Amino acid sequence: MNNKIIKAGLIQQSNTADIETNKKKLANNICDCAQKGAQLVVLQELHNSLYFCQTENTELFNLAETIPGDSTHFYSNIARENNVVLVTSLFEKRAPGLYHNTAVVFDSDGSIAGKYRKMHIPDDPAYYEKFYFTPGDLGFNPIETSIGKLGILVCWDQWYPEAARLMALKGAEILIYPTAIGWESSDTTEEQQRQLNAWIISQRGHAVANGLPVISVNRVGHEPDPSKQTNGIQFWGNSFAAGPQGEILISGPNDEEINLIIDIDMKRSENVRRWWPFLRDRRIDEYQNISKRFID
Repeated sequence: MNNKIIKAGLIQQSNTADIETNKKKLANNICDCAQKGAQLVVLQELHNSLYFCQTENTELFNLAETIPGDSTHFYSNIARENNVVLVTSLFEKRAPGLYHNTAVVFDSDGSIAGKYRKMHIPDDPAYYEKFYFTPGDLGFNPIETSIGKLGILVCWDQWYPEAARLMALKGAEILIYPTAIGWESSDTTEEQQRQLNAWIISQRGHAVANGLPVISVNRVGHEPDPSKQTNGIQFWGNSFAAGPQGEILISGPNDEEINLIIDIDMKRSENVRRWWPFLRDRRIDEYQNISKRFID
């Protein structure tokens, strides 16, 4: 990948309660990206359905699927037909009563290149993910594809520098974050802007600290709270790609569906790491306490 420019497609999409409609729209958008030359296409978190974690409802476990299963077959065919490396995000049924939030990566021949189970699981109002998802157990391991090693992380993982660092230390050549995050309407405009800025800054920081490009793909549109305890989530879009110095290469709006196409020069990572040799200067002899919950 060091000698290549990778054309990436970022699909920022709104969802409905009709899973087949969502999947058909995704298929059309993937084809659109491929026709525009994309070699890598990234989808948002849990893209098949509405973001169901706004409530705790055992019936919603019925949305989960085995891997491999119907969805992996569906996206495998799309990846192969469009000759793209495809990053998907599925609700995995591992066993009865055991479920994960799992990103599945398909190579351009349609084969499953690998999967990543979301490691950090939030539990906040309207984001009750601990009810649904067991924390991942596959570690922070890049997925080898025909276009290079992809460091796949998912949504809440994007706030943790340790996750990005471990992916980088294992040879990831790009960090990719399928995401579902937005505003609750009771927040002030000022607070909403602080949240959005923090989200962007955090991920740009991972790019800088590790000398790697970053792709973050978020959903967009309003999804109501079935319990009516909140006013639902206005997903804030703003999908973006950043270069290895944190420079914004492309970004989407906060209120529209869009397919973003961007060339990512993978040679820049080598140059940036020579200019800013952060990995060289790490004091690994002094970091033992980083594995503690808190240093009392």
